[in-house]
Amino acid sequence: RDKIVKFDGCYHGHVDALLVRSGSGALTHGRPDSAGVPQGFVDLTISLPFNDVDLVRKAFRENKNEIAAVILEPIPANAGLYFPGKDFLSILREECTNHGALLIFDEVMTGFRVARGGAQEIYKIKPDLTALGKVIGGGLPVGAFGGRAEIMDQLSPDGPVYQAGTLSGNPLAMAAGLAQLRELERTNGWKLLEELGAQFENGARDALGKSKVEATFHRIGSMFCLFFARSPIVDLASARRSDLKMFAKFFHACLKRGIYFAPSQFETGFISTAHSVEQIERTGEVMQESLASL
Repeated sequence: RDKIVKFDGCYHGHVDALLVRSGSGALTHGRPDSAGVPQGFVDLTISLPFNDVDLVRKAFRENKNEIAAVILEPIPANAGLYFPGKDFLSILREECTNHGALLIFDEVMTGFRVARGGAQEIYKIKPDLTALGKVIGGGLPVGAFGGRAEIMDQLSPDGPVYQAGTLSGNPLAMAAGLAQLRELERTNGWKLLEELGAQFENGARDALGKSKVEATFHRIGSMFCLFFARSPIVDLASARRSDLKMFAKFFHACLKRGIYFAPSQFETGFISTAHSVEQIERTGEVMQESLASL
């Protein structure tokens, strides 16, 4: 099987077949499709709107026994931040199982961030493979993937699939990542991040309620995004309704007041355990002042 299903706006790194309608910096700079990707790879990639189960089912019907895997960010965070609809992930799990395709969760953003077990813990969906990175390195560059034993056993030297990397298993990155994860467990970091996130959400919604700006605020755990567009925002198309000029004005108004948000409408924001209650409170005040100035 040669075909892969992905979703518009989801970003999975620099893999030719997955740089089709991607998010992250590619979307920020207005080029969701990268130059240099051979047409042959594009032809093997089926990119669908997130949250559209009917099109997923149609793709499986029209490409019988051709789809090897479905890959997605279970909580897309590279085109802003939006969430899977009710039963979307469970239906993906069911369709992949029924058609003999692998379900791959890219939890580089969400793994060990939204919960100890990532988005799959929150939504109670077990993928066949999981990709991790960022958080697990304790600030150092690292990536990892894992899954069912019968799949992982296909990797060399036990199996025919070659996998290696210059920095694979780098001892410094491994030590930093383990130290950070142990510290998160020791301090119950996920509880603290949820508390700080809830405080920030209250401040943001209060600021929006006092303004005349049409915007949509999303948050889960320590991840958040303020879209300058009306709700609902459930996929890339609805995220791209955002008023980018309004976002730019808001960004600079906040920066002028000492708060530095990510400089793109399509970047998700993150709260850290290093942030204090006072800093979160001040951020809410600055958001209110900045929204009032628009």
